[in-house]
Amino acid sequence: MSTANDVLAIGRFGVDIYPLQDGVGLEEVSTFGKYLGGTAANVTVAAARHGHRPALISRVGDDPFGRYLLAELARLGVDNSHVRVDPALKTPVTFCEIFPPDDFPLYFYREPKAPDLNVEAADIDLDAVRAARILWLTTTGLSEEPSRAAHHAALAARGRAEHTVLDLDYRPMFWETPADATAQLEPVLGSVTAAVGNREECEVAVGETEPRRAADALLERGIELAIVKQGPRGVLAKTREEEVEVPTHFVDVVNGLGAGDAFGGALCHGLLEGWGLERILRFANVAGAIVASRRECSTAMPTPDEVEAALEGSRV
Repeated sequence: MSTANDVLAIGRFGVDIYPLQDGVGLEEVSTFGKYLGGTAANVTVAAARHGHRPALISRVGDDPFGRYLLAELARLGVDNSHVRVDPALKTPVTFCEIFPPDDFPLYFYREPKAPDLNVEAADIDLDAVRAARILWLTTTGLSEEPSRAAHHAALAARGRAEHTVLDLDYRPMFWETPADATAQLEPVLGSVTAAVGNREECEVAVGETEPRRAADALLERGIELAIVKQGPRGVLAKTREEEVEVPTHFVDVVNGLGAGDAFGGALCHGLLEGWGLERILRFANVAGAIVASRRECSTAMPTPDEVEAALEGSRV
C-alpha cells in the first residue's frame, strides 16, 4: 500500500445480530438488527471514527454475510483489502441478549471454525505490518491454527516496534482451559509493547487480578504500557515511569458489549496523537461509556467531538 495504515488489526470479524427488544430471552425476541462485529473489526471502525486510516486483516465466508461485512467495513472507513474470502467456511454470526444494566449473554455461531481463525501467514502483508503506526492483536487470534502462526509471523516482522498492542480479550468459549490461553500468551507478551485487559483477562495472562500487581507483572514480561480495566473502579495504566488511574464515567447502560472495543479505538487515537497517559485514559474511558449507552457496537462508535463534549459535561 502506498500509505501506511494508522491502525492495522488482525482478528475476529463477523455479523452481530442484536435484539431490538430488551429484557427478554432470544426465544421471545421477534425483531433484530444486523451489524458489523468482532473485536478486531470494531477497534478499526472506532479508529476510523476518530479520523485515522485503519485496516483489518481477517477472513469472511463466500456468502451473503461475508459480502455484507466487506461492504460495511469499507462504508465505515476501514481498508478491507487485507480481508480474504475463505472458500470453505461460513461467515460467523453472534447473537446477544440485552438485560441492562449488566447482563449481556453472547451466543457465538462459529462452528466448525470461523474464517478469521483460518487466516494464514501467507495472508499477512508483512510490509504493511512493519509500516503500520499501530499493530493491534487479540488473544482470541492465538486460540487456533493457522491464525496462531499468522500472528507469530506478524510479530516477528514487527520486531517489537512502538505501539504493538495486545488486547488480552480472553473468551473462555474459544479455549479448552484458561491454562491453554496462558501458555499461548506467555511467548507473545515479550513481543508486544502494550497490553490492555480487564482483571479476569490479566489473571489468565499473568496470574494476577489485583490491578497494580497485574500491571507490574505485565511490565516484568517486557510490556512498556500496561492497562488494566477495573470495572466500577475505573482504569489503571502503568509504565516504568508513570502510574495513572482514572474513575469510571457513568452512563445509563443500554448494551455493555462493544464498550471495550470503543476504548481500544480511542486508545489508538490517543497514542497516535501523542497525548499524555491521563488524557488518553480519560478519553478512552468516556468513548467506551458512550457505546455502552447505545444498542449496537460498530455503528455506535463516537466521534472525537462526541467524546470531548461528554468529557466537558463530566467536568461541570
